Amino acid sequence: MEKMPYQPEPDRPVAGAVSSDWRMALPVMAGSTITLRELEVTDAPALFAMLTPEEVSRFISPPPTTVAGFEKFILWARAERAAGRYVCFAVVPHGMQTAVGLFQVRQLEPGFATAEWGFALGSSFWGSGIFIEGGEMVVNFAIETLGVSRLEARAAVANGRGNGALRKLGAVQEGVLRRSFLKDGQFLDQMLWSILSEEWQGKAVWGRRVH
Repeated sequence: MEKMPYQPEPDRPVAGAVSSDWRMALPVMAGSTITLRELEVTDAPALFAMLTPEEVSRFISPPPTTVAGFEKFILWARAERAAGRYVCFAVVPHGMQTAVGLFQVRQLEPGFATAEWGFALGSSFWGSGIFIEGGEMVVNFAIETLGVSRLEARAAVANGRGNGALRKLGAVQEGVLRRSFLKDGQFLDQMLWSILSEEWQGKAVWGRRVH
């Protein structure tokens, strides 16, 4: 998801009734090498260091430019989760305390039947297998907990690493969205990828999803 939904703006009211546990707080999900958990304000310095270098930010919407900006993003993300519109998991490798990246899922229609997801990871952790492990946990959460039926992702055509990661996870490439992403004054084409709940669950029956 290259167009991060967060933009600095006045606080919006949070919806009233909380009807599910994830709206109160995201679960902690532990894998073999990483833990996914709710973002904490104390993650802001690490996220600033990991996600602002050019090699990481070149294919995503501009991240906050200061630690304070990341702190505001984290507070926004938690408010949007409480409102039932968006979730954002911190990626924490075992043996570390702060985030080195994030996974996010936002509803494209009320109730999360159709949603969009994306990820950003510090370049020192590229090729480590963290995306596949974390991605599987996030897709499972989206389908089994949020009730997502169709999960979309967009990646710039030029983002070979991002497109390759989505393909390896098992997403299906559906087409090209022409001039759909404005980055640094230039419109870029994006690949549209999808994961359908029935296909994902069917692959789980037959074993490991990664090909």
